[in-house]
Order: sequence, then C-alpha cells, then structure tokens
Amino acid sequence: RALAAQHCRPGAPLLTSDKLREQLACLPGWTPTGNRIEKGYGFADYHRTIAFVNAVASVAHAEDHHPDMVVHYDRCTIAWSTHSAGGVTLNDCICAAKVEALAA
Repeated sequence: RALAAQHCRPGAPLLTSDKLREQLACLPGWTPTGNRIEKGYGFADYHRTIAFVNAVASVAHAEDHHPDMVVHYDRCTIAWSTHSAGGVTLNDCICAAKVEALAA
C-alpha cells in the first residue's frame, strides 16, 4: 500500500537500515541525517512558505506525529524522527510521503 495512504500507529518500531533504505527509495530527496530523515523545500516567497508550513502542521495534527521544521523566507526544512523509538520508524516515512503529496 502506498505510504501516503497509510496512517501512523503508536509504538512503531525503529526501522532497520535496510528497511529505511527501502522506504527512502519511495521518497525522492529525503535523506537520513543522524536519527531522522529530512528534506528542504523552496518557495517563491514567505507567504507560500508559511502556507506549506501550515499544511504540514495539518498533516502532523491529523497523524499525531510532529516534525521539526526550520523556516526561512523562501524555504523550509522538514525533519521526521520518532523520539520514543530513538530514530526513524514507518510513521516518519508515512508522514514524509504525506508531505510529498502536499508539495506535488
């Protein structure tokens, strides 16, 4: 089933490095950095950047899974990690896929 169609589940286990690589193959531009996955997005202006941030916040609220975001005038970096698991779980990949759908 497509990642973006799935929903986060409590207690998701940490992905093995092989499983993480497999999931990232479906998430162009997302890279593992430490114990998280992240991607930067560029926009024409601040208004569009904040609209994107608000759309990501809506996804985070619906999934009860919240990213770290770094917001600048014309860009935003999103980072997903499951702190309770100590790294990346399927929940992070699901949310990354939902963000990709927003950006498309």
